[in-house]
Amino acid sequence: MPMTYPREVQRQFWAAVRSGLVVEAAAGVAGVGPQTARSWFGRAGGVIANGAQPVGSRYLSFAEREEIAIGRAADESIRSIAARLGRAPSTIKREIDRNTTDRRGYRAGPAETRAAERARRPKPTKLAADPVLHTLVQDLLRCWWSPEQIALWLRRELPDDQSMWVSHETIYQALYVQSRGELRRDLTECLRTGRALRKPQRRAGERRGRIPGMVNISQRPAEAGDRAVPGHWEGDLIIGKNGKSAIGTLVERQTRFCLLLHLPDSHDAATVADVMINTIHSLPAQLRGSLAWDQGSEMAAHTQISTATNMDIYFCDPHSPWQRGTNENTNGLLRQYFPKGTDLSQHTAEHLAAVAAQLNSRPRKTLGVRTPAEALTELLSQPPAETPSVATTP
Repeated sequence: MPMTYPREVQRQFWAAVRSGLVVEAAAGVAGVGPQTARSWFGRAGGVIANGAQPVGSRYLSFAEREEIAIGRAADESIRSIAARLGRAPSTIKREIDRNTTDRRGYRAGPAETRAAERARRPKPTKLAADPVLHTLVQDLLRCWWSPEQIALWLRRELPDDQSMWVSHETIYQALYVQSRGELRRDLTECLRTGRALRKPQRRAGERRGRIPGMVNISQRPAEAGDRAVPGHWEGDLIIGKNGKSAIGTLVERQTRFCLLLHLPDSHDAATVADVMINTIHSLPAQLRGSLAWDQGSEMAAHTQISTATNMDIYFCDPHSPWQRGTNENTNGLLRQYFPKGTDLSQHTAEHLAAVAAQLNSRPRKTLGVRTPAEALTELLSQPPAETPSVATTP
């Protein structure tokens, strides 16, 4: 029969996991075996459940229950015990009322056991109890919306119907925690995933040729850095299997609006330049401010692009993806549609347009739960006088 550990031990384990330790190291902190720790982690899907909240949460610990028992034995008042533990008097009173027996009074051990039993009772969650909300959340997950996007969108679209509100944590638990599997487990494939550590894109010691005429991103106008003015873009390539195929990505910094470049046959400098020029020419003049890119050889014809589009092009420092973080984030979202290790040349221009349209229709927290498409439409609908402009000096 498997050994049952006190909730205090599980709290210590999850607190260690939350601090950043791997499962095996967290097991050592809590004083349990690695196999036990992996079992807890697997059953919870990596989500810290209510019954295993870290010490200091709203749940009383075993040590606090021992202090309550000592205080009761010494006829200490509830308010005095609460002040000593830094808890509300109502919390202490509720704990004593729940776990005091006529025969033996309040004891820490039985109180901890009863609390654990109450935590294990099956409790229907909001998603399980509301089939309409359940179906809506499931449909949005299939559209590759994140749980946070869903939670924010529900609050924005249904501000007067709190019965249709659900937190992103509830959605994650419904997907991952075995005891709360209200949503289909295969929907986890619709969630955005990524590595804990970034994979290097070049070997140690490898150097690439410097692109002639590069202008460093440090010289980009301040208006682009603070997103005060629209029309400043970030770009990159997402690479397919064996580096033989690619799709170009362009993201507008203020609205997060995304455009995809169709490169089915080649992603050399000449091809990228031609496709990028045609794409940028489709943009209104007010959206042609500047472009930031990394130092990849596909931008060797940057002077040709800049001349043809009247856009300044700036290059990021090596190994500095955060200098175009909006594009990096968007590329991560796009990997849901174009997984790594696949042939990207198989996707048609029409499919790329459909993917961009779907991505631009997903609500973003940073846009006040608006979608990039909504933000761009609002921007373009403003009269020219209301559109922020760059101050000029005589």
